[in-house]
Amino acid sequence: MDPQLRAKFNADFTPAKYAALQRCVNETEKCPVDFRISETPIFLTNEFTNEVTRAANDIVDLVRTPEFARHACSAIPKGLEVPKESAHPNFLIVDFGICAEGDRLVPRLIELQAFPSLFGFQLLVLHCLRKAYPVIPRNWTSSFGGIKDEAYIDILRRTIVADANPENVILLEIEPEKQKTRIDFAATETLLGVRSVCLTKIKKHGRQLFYVRDGREVRIERIYNRVIFDELIRRPDLNLPFQFQDDLDVTWIGHPNWYFRISKHSLPFLKTEHTSPAFFADEFPTDEKIDNYVLKPLYSFAGLGVEMEPTREKLSALKNPHEWILQKKVDYAAFVPSVDGPKSKAEIRMMFVWPENNEPVLVNNLVRMSQGKMMGVDFNRDKTWVGSNIALHEVT
Repeated sequence: MDPQLRAKFNADFTPAKYAALQRCVNETEKCPVDFRISETPIFLTNEFTNEVTRAANDIVDLVRTPEFARHACSAIPKGLEVPKESAHPNFLIVDFGICAEGDRLVPRLIELQAFPSLFGFQLLVLHCLRKAYPVIPRNWTSSFGGIKDEAYIDILRRTIVADANPENVILLEIEPEKQKTRIDFAATETLLGVRSVCLTKIKKHGRQLFYVRDGREVRIERIYNRVIFDELIRRPDLNLPFQFQDDLDVTWIGHPNWYFRISKHSLPFLKTEHTSPAFFADEFPTDEKIDNYVLKPLYSFAGLGVEMEPTREKLSALKNPHEWILQKKVDYAAFVPSVDGPKSKAEIRMMFVWPENNEPVLVNNLVRMSQGKMMGVDFNRDKTWVGSNIALHEVT
């Protein structure tokens, strides 16, 4: 990471400036942030920026090949396929752990998703960082390819809203007001005019869907889908007015099938210099040492169900082993020096948007920082310089 700006930032850091960052994040939108914001961004060297950008693009290139498409055909669980699948996903999210290799830091693939991330919120984080920490130079940014704020918002609008009236586009979620990511929903509404709607509030007339907006029943033409299937399956209490499997007169952004097609299911088929070995649990080689692997359920989100210490006995006890993968562990580097404790580890999420009839574009990133075994809250309680933030790099 960039040592000069890191040293300058740490020397300039005060709790009051972090409080200013928190106020900016919490007061800009109509709801506060429900997860921890790290005290600091990370500052990338040009060398690492180039490498992680190339690594992410290499992964995206692989998922566009006919060979990968053949593998992805079996990814959707029986009964969950949704009609009218789009030609390609609208979002690609590539997560890398930042690891040590000799005397340098390198990205190693952790996860892959075709599901939207915090595209609205990350722009807010960038603006709040600049406001709270004047030490950050104005030519350091989180976006890639020279994309400025206006172009970033435009590509989101072209992808999510397209030619529709924003009132005919909704962000669909289960009880959005209760989700930890609700601040991103609020930021999306600010940027695009697209409101979040609970799927239980939808009305169905024939093949068309409607929602109530300002006392009026408004037709839904496009759905920015934020419903996670495994959460939906865990909520049998929901009284749904429609099923995802219905033949509906709507356009999905992104289409739910891609949630399965490009996911942990993809990891055994991806092989680049920045990936680690991965196997379906029922295909795990007998000569591999299982202690070197982490066991993950295919269709879970936010680290649910991950087993950090798998054994052959646990593997044998799985009811549906083909719905689990074993991925070789990566050794996260502790490389972010804090002002009051141990160094933090980090992973970086590279965020692509893929408009219809266009090419995927790497637009932004998200960083999660940790001082525990994993990135989640349970492993970082009562710690500082951990949580969500962003990676910045210099634009000359």
